[in-house]
Amino acid sequence: MTADSISNDLRAVLRRLKLSRLLDTLAERLTLARQQKMPHQDFLLLVLHDEAQRRDGQAATLRAQKAALDPKAELEAWDATAKVTFDHALLNELASLRFLDTHHNVLIVGPVGVGKTFLAHALGHVACRRGHSVLAMPMDKVLRAMRHARLTNSHEQELRRFLAVDLLILDDFCLDSMDAQESRDAYDVLTERHRSGSVIVTSNRGPDEWLATFADPVRAQSAIDRFANNAFDLVIEGESYRSRLKPTLARTA
Repeated sequence: MTADSISNDLRAVLRRLKLSRLLDTLAERLTLARQQKMPHQDFLLLVLHDEAQRRDGQAATLRAQKAALDPKAELEAWDATAKVTFDHALLNELASLRFLDTHHNVLIVGPVGVGKTFLAHALGHVACRRGHSVLAMPMDKVLRAMRHARLTNSHEQELRRFLAVDLLILDDFCLDSMDAQESRDAYDVLTERHRSGSVIVTSNRGPDEWLATFADPVRAQSAIDRFANNAFDLVIEGESYRSRLKPTLARTA
């Protein structure tokens, strides 16, 4: 059977029920059902399962786009030949997302270019596929957004944006020194999410070096202590991973 042989009446009903995408695979499924003499109930389950999978995939894609995740940074796209070392058993455990259920955090630390952001976003994609809300932003962009929100009297609303998601990914944390207001904003985000929602932080520096980047050492110590003592540490060492992402004629083809 071909797609052209599907009746117009059936097409109209599918459109009315907003199931038009079933037509993408319906002809193949009908042929398979006839070849295997599939019971009607099994055939119905098969085509509805196709639609459910399509909708789940579409919803996950939309969540990933809303989260601002890199579409290419998925675990299955990681180059296993990369000359970097880390605890693979720990990464597998993090990919189970049990840390989200227990509201634990994740710290991914290592030198420039070893794939910290890639793995953080990859975990974000896993979370999106499983129905979780995610937001990924560089830390300097978070601080700029909070500063701008004060000028427009929308600070509380902006803070809630970072608190409402199931998983918040903060990239390049403590890369630069923060002034007093930025330190307060970083403190608010980390402490408000403590034990209520998970955070993945990527950083070139370990928590022992973060204190020097805060303007207020007391608030800094409080925020750092709460985050670090509730976080899994994924330490990455080795050569830059970014050279593997460099475009070439072969990859473009």
